[in-house]
Amino acid sequence: MRYWRGFRDGIPIALGYLSVSFAFGIQAISLGLTPLQAVLISLLNVTSAGQLAGLQLMTAGAGLPEMALTQLTINLRYALMSISLSQKLDDSMTTPHRLLLSFCNTDEVFAVASSQKGKVGRAYLYGLTNGPFLGWVLGTALGALAGGLLPDSVTSALGIAIYGMFIAIVLPPARAMREVRVVVLMAVAMSCLITFLPALSFISDGFRIILCAVVASALGAWLLPPPLPEETDDGKEALD
Repeated sequence: MRYWRGFRDGIPIALGYLSVSFAFGIQAISLGLTPLQAVLISLLNVTSAGQLAGLQLMTAGAGLPEMALTQLTINLRYALMSISLSQKLDDSMTTPHRLLLSFCNTDEVFAVASSQKGKVGRAYLYGLTNGPFLGWVLGTALGALAGGLLPDSVTSALGIAIYGMFIAIVLPPARAMREVRVVVLMAVAMSCLITFLPALSFISDGFRIILCAVVASALGAWLLPPPLPEETDDGKEALD
Protein backbone atom coordinates (compact mmCIF):
# COMPACT_ATOMS: atom_id res chain seq x y z
CA MET A 1 0.00 0.00 0.00
CA ARG A 2 2.81 2.41 0.80
CA TYR A 3 4.40 1.72 -2.58
CA TRP A 4 1.20 2.54 -4.44
CA ARG A 5 0.65 5.66 -2.35
CA GLY A 6 4.13 6.81 -3.35
CA PHE A 7 3.49 5.87 -6.98
CA ARG A 8 0.28 7.90 -6.95
CA ASP A 9 2.08 10.92 -5.48
CA GLY A 10 4.72 10.61 -8.20
CA ILE A 11 2.29 10.65 -11.15
CA PRO A 12 2.17 14.49 -11.43
CA ILE A 13 5.99 14.54 -11.38
CA ALA A 14 6.11 11.84 -14.07
CA LEU A 15 3.77 13.80 -16.34
CA GLY A 16 5.89 16.92 -15.94
CA TYR A 17 9.07 14.98 -16.69
CA LEU A 18 7.45 13.45 -19.76
CA SER A 19 7.07 16.83 -21.43
CA VAL A 20 10.47 18.16 -20.36
CA SER A 21 12.38 15.05 -21.43
CA PHE A 22 10.48 15.08 -24.73
CA ALA A 23 12.10 18.45 -25.40
CA PHE A 24 15.47 17.05 -24.32
CA GLY A 25 15.12 14.17 -26.77
CA ILE A 26 14.42 16.56 -29.62
CA GLN A 27 17.37 18.73 -28.58
CA ALA A 28 19.69 15.71 -28.51
CA ILE A 29 18.69 14.63 -32.02
CA SER A 30 19.07 18.17 -33.37
CA LEU A 31 22.66 18.22 -32.05
CA GLY A 32 23.60 15.02 -33.82
CA LEU A 33 23.01 12.25 -31.27
CA THR A 34 21.18 9.04 -32.17
CA PRO A 35 17.90 8.09 -30.44
CA LEU A 36 19.71 5.29 -28.60
CA GLN A 37 22.35 7.69 -27.27
CA ALA A 38 19.68 10.15 -26.12
CA VAL A 39 17.75 7.42 -24.28
CA LEU A 40 20.92 6.08 -22.65
CA ILE A 41 21.73 9.55 -21.31
CA SER A 42 18.32 9.80 -19.64
CA LEU A 43 18.46 6.18 -18.50
CA LEU A 44 21.74 6.73 -16.68
CA ASN A 45 21.13 10.33 -15.55
CA VAL A 46 18.05 12.00 -14.13
CA THR A 47 18.97 15.67 -14.15
CA SER A 48 17.44 18.08 -16.63
CA ALA A 49 19.89 20.97 -16.21
CA GLY A 50 22.88 18.65 -15.97
CA GLN A 51 21.88 16.68 -19.05
CA LEU A 52 21.31 19.77 -21.15
CA ALA A 53 24.64 21.29 -20.11
CA GLY A 54 26.37 17.98 -20.70
CA LEU A 55 24.76 17.70 -24.13
CA GLN A 56 26.11 21.09 -25.14
CA LEU A 57 29.59 20.20 -23.91
CA MET A 58 29.60 16.81 -25.62
CA THR A 59 28.66 18.25 -28.99
CA ALA A 60 31.25 21.03 -28.53
CA GLY A 61 34.02 18.48 -27.93
CA ALA A 62 34.73 19.50 -24.33
CA GLY A 63 37.18 17.48 -22.25
CA LEU A 64 36.33 15.21 -19.35
CA PRO A 65 37.65 17.60 -16.61
CA GLU A 66 35.44 20.39 -17.93
CA MET A 67 32.48 18.05 -18.11
CA ALA A 68 33.05 16.78 -14.57
CA LEU A 69 33.40 20.26 -13.05
CA THR A 70 30.30 21.49 -14.84
CA GLN A 71 28.21 18.58 -13.61
CA LEU A 72 29.57 18.97 -10.10
CA THR A 73 28.57 22.64 -10.05
CA ILE A 74 25.10 22.07 -11.47
CA ASN A 75 24.24 18.94 -9.49
CA LEU A 76 25.79 19.76 -6.13
CA ARG A 77 22.33 20.66 -4.83
CA TYR A 78 21.35 16.99 -4.97
CA ALA A 79 23.92 16.15 -2.30
CA LEU A 80 22.46 18.83 -0.04
CA MET A 81 18.91 17.60 -0.66
CA SER A 82 19.95 14.02 0.07
CA ILE A 83 21.51 15.05 3.38
CA SER A 84 18.34 16.86 4.34
CA LEU A 85 16.06 13.99 3.27
CA SER A 86 18.16 11.45 5.17
CA GLN A 87 16.83 12.93 8.41
CA LYS A 88 13.31 11.71 7.52
CA LEU A 89 14.18 8.13 6.56
CA ASP A 90 13.10 5.22 8.74
CA ASP A 91 15.01 2.06 9.64
CA SER A 92 14.01 0.25 6.43
CA MET A 93 16.35 2.54 4.49
CA THR A 94 19.57 0.57 4.63
CA THR A 95 22.68 1.72 2.77
CA PRO A 96 21.98 -0.22 -0.47
CA HIS A 97 18.47 1.26 -0.66
CA ARG A 98 19.82 4.75 0.05
CA LEU A 99 22.26 4.38 -2.84
CA LEU A 100 19.56 3.19 -5.23
CA LEU A 101 17.04 5.86 -4.30
CA SER A 102 19.59 8.67 -4.35
CA PHE A 103 19.85 8.10 -8.11
CA CYS A 104 16.37 9.62 -8.57
CA ASN A 105 16.31 12.16 -5.73
CA THR A 106 15.35 15.10 -7.92
CA ASP A 107 14.07 18.51 -6.84
CA GLU A 108 10.43 17.47 -7.15
CA VAL A 109 10.90 14.07 -5.49
CA PHE A 110 12.70 15.75 -2.62
CA ALA A 111 9.91 18.30 -2.18
CA VAL A 112 7.17 15.65 -2.08
CA ALA A 113 9.10 13.28 0.20
CA SER A 114 10.06 16.07 2.60
CA SER A 115 6.44 17.19 2.90
CA GLN A 116 5.30 13.81 4.24
CA LYS A 117 4.38 13.61 7.89
CA GLY A 118 6.67 11.51 10.04
CA LYS A 119 9.32 9.13 8.78
CA VAL A 120 9.51 7.96 5.16
CA GLY A 121 10.22 4.34 4.25
CA ARG A 122 11.73 2.62 1.26
CA ALA A 123 8.41 1.30 -0.09
CA TYR A 124 6.97 4.80 -0.39
CA LEU A 125 10.17 6.21 -1.92
CA TYR A 126 10.42 3.45 -4.51
CA GLY A 127 6.86 4.18 -5.54
CA LEU A 128 7.52 7.91 -5.58
CA THR A 129 10.62 7.62 -7.79
CA ASN A 130 9.60 4.85 -10.19
CA GLY A 131 6.97 6.90 -12.02
CA PRO A 132 9.14 9.99 -12.59
CA PHE A 133 12.05 7.83 -13.77
CA LEU A 134 9.88 6.02 -16.31
CA GLY A 135 8.36 9.33 -17.44
CA TRP A 136 11.82 10.82 -17.91
CA VAL A 137 13.12 7.93 -20.02
CA LEU A 138 9.90 7.50 -22.00
CA GLY A 139 9.68 11.21 -22.79
CA THR A 140 13.26 11.21 -24.03
CA ALA A 141 12.57 8.22 -26.29
CA LEU A 142 9.44 9.82 -27.74
CA GLY A 143 11.23 13.13 -28.29
CA ALA A 144 14.20 11.45 -29.92
CA LEU A 145 11.96 9.48 -32.28
CA ALA A 146 9.88 12.56 -33.07
CA GLY A 147 13.04 14.55 -33.71
CA GLY A 148 14.01 12.12 -36.43
CA LEU A 149 10.60 12.29 -38.12
CA LEU A 150 9.46 15.90 -37.77
CA PRO A 151 10.67 18.69 -40.08
CA ASP A 152 13.64 20.78 -38.93
CA SER A 153 11.45 23.86 -38.49
CA VAL A 154 9.23 22.01 -36.00
CA THR A 155 12.06 20.34 -34.07
CA SER A 156 13.90 23.65 -33.77
CA ALA A 157 10.81 25.25 -32.27
CA LEU A 158 10.18 22.36 -29.88
CA GLY A 159 13.87 22.23 -28.92
CA ILE A 160 13.67 25.58 -27.13
CA ALA A 161 10.93 24.28 -24.84
CA ILE A 162 13.50 22.99 -22.36
CA TYR A 163 14.89 26.51 -21.99
CA GLY A 164 11.38 27.67 -21.18
CA MET A 165 11.35 25.12 -18.35
CA PHE A 166 14.46 26.70 -16.82
CA ILE A 167 12.87 30.14 -17.03
CA ALA A 168 9.74 28.77 -15.34
CA ILE A 169 11.91 27.37 -12.53
CA VAL A 170 13.77 30.64 -11.93
CA LEU A 171 10.97 33.19 -12.26
CA PRO A 172 8.78 32.32 -9.21
CA PRO A 173 11.59 32.50 -6.61
CA ALA A 174 13.12 35.49 -8.41
CA ARG A 175 9.84 37.39 -8.14
CA ALA A 176 9.46 36.52 -4.49
CA MET A 177 13.04 37.07 -3.27
CA ARG A 178 15.29 40.02 -4.05
CA GLU A 179 18.38 37.92 -3.29
CA VAL A 180 17.51 35.43 -6.03
CA ARG A 181 16.89 38.24 -8.53
CA VAL A 182 20.27 39.77 -7.80
CA VAL A 183 22.12 36.47 -8.15
CA VAL A 184 20.34 35.66 -11.42
CA LEU A 185 21.08 39.10 -12.88
CA MET A 186 24.73 38.86 -11.86
CA ALA A 187 25.03 35.45 -13.52
CA VAL A 188 23.38 36.77 -16.70
CA ALA A 189 25.65 39.82 -16.76
CA MET A 190 28.76 37.67 -16.33
CA SER A 191 27.65 35.30 -19.08
CA CYS A 192 27.08 38.23 -21.45
CA LEU A 193 30.53 39.64 -20.68
CA ILE A 194 32.21 36.32 -21.37
CA THR A 195 30.23 35.91 -24.59
CA PHE A 196 30.75 39.35 -26.09
CA LEU A 197 34.14 40.51 -24.79
CA PRO A 198 36.91 39.33 -27.15
CA ALA A 199 39.39 39.17 -24.27
CA LEU A 200 37.26 36.48 -22.58
CA SER A 201 36.51 34.44 -25.68
CA PHE A 202 39.00 31.76 -24.59
CA ILE A 203 36.61 30.63 -21.82
CA SER A 204 34.68 27.57 -22.99
CA ASP A 205 30.95 27.01 -22.50
CA GLY A 206 31.49 24.57 -19.66
CA PHE A 207 33.76 26.81 -17.63
CA ARG A 208 31.46 29.74 -18.33
CA ILE A 209 28.65 27.87 -16.57
CA ILE A 210 30.95 27.07 -13.66
CA LEU A 211 32.26 30.64 -13.31
CA CYS A 212 28.86 32.30 -13.58
CA ALA A 213 27.19 29.91 -11.12
CA VAL A 214 29.93 29.88 -8.51
CA VAL A 215 30.91 33.56 -8.63
CA ALA A 216 27.33 34.87 -8.72
CA SER A 217 26.32 32.61 -5.81
CA ALA A 218 29.38 33.61 -3.79
CA LEU A 219 28.78 37.32 -4.40
CA GLY A 220 25.12 36.90 -3.47
CA ALA A 221 26.02 35.16 -0.20
CA TRP A 222 28.57 37.87 0.59
CA LEU A 223 26.55 40.96 -0.39
CA LEU A 224 23.10 39.70 0.67
CA PRO A 225 23.57 37.43 3.70
CA PRO A 226 20.37 36.10 5.32
CA PRO A 227 19.45 37.63 8.69
CA LEU A 228 20.49 35.77 11.79
CA PRO A 229 17.70 33.58 13.23
CA GLU A 230 17.57 35.54 16.50
CA GLU A 231 17.20 38.89 14.75
CA THR A 232 13.80 40.50 14.13
CA ASP A 233 12.72 43.76 12.51
CA ASP A 234 12.58 45.67 15.79
CA GLY A 235 16.09 44.57 16.75
CA LYS A 236 14.92 42.32 19.58
CA GLU A 237 15.58 38.66 19.90
CA ALA A 238 12.90 36.37 18.53
CA LEU A 239 12.51 34.61 21.86
CA ASP A 240 11.62 37.77 23.78
